[in-house]
Amino acid sequence: MTGYQIPLQIRLNDAATFDNYFAGANRDIVRILQAQSEPYVYLWSASATGKTHLLQACCHAQPRGQAIYLPLLELASHPAEMLDGLEQFSLVCLDDVQAVVGKAEWELGLFNLYNRLREQGGHLWITATVSPEQLSVQLPDLASRLKWGPVFQLQTLTDEDKVKAMQGRARQRGFQLPDDVANYLLNRFSRDMHHLFALLDKLDTASLQAQRRLTIPFVKELL
Repeated sequence: MTGYQIPLQIRLNDAATFDNYFAGANRDIVRILQAQSEPYVYLWSASATGKTHLLQACCHAQPRGQAIYLPLLELASHPAEMLDGLEQFSLVCLDDVQAVVGKAEWELGLFNLYNRLREQGGHLWITATVSPEQLSVQLPDLASRLKWGPVFQLQTLTDEDKVKAMQGRARQRGFQLPDDVANYLLNRFSRDMHHLFALLDKLDTASLQAQRRLTIPFVKELL
């Protein structure tokens, strides 16, 4: 690729796949992403609903070298030149577009990227914490581009779904998470799935080291 060198530390999470995503009420959205039928998609939600996970899953589903993922929260301080040449990819996934909106250089870069991908027949999928109408976009043409494709609001999981998601994560790691322990975690700690999954990882490591099953008394000792 010509132009700005994208930071080498950007890597996809190997565990961020469609198989590992508990969709809940977002099943129809996931099906659309898996079908890859839409050239432009805008995903948004104010809370942690797995936007990053889904974008990375989309990249994993592409043949090697045909997709790229950029976390704009991490890259907002870099020049917008990093968008140059991305039309060579069949799928470009931009996470947290709200991080660069309002910056003239980035808005123009995004606008031009839309146009180049359209010419090349590529796909551009974007996430944000707000809807396109709520973004403070300064460039009118970019505001219209953001609405070219379907706009989906991802729904948060219900408590029942969160329990199922935690139990599914536990099975993937090779252990069982009893209902009472799952509900204990849900009711006493942050309900953010990132936090809950991090707790599970910690508990899994501790239970292996102690050679003990996950029970509420054991969890209380650790947390």
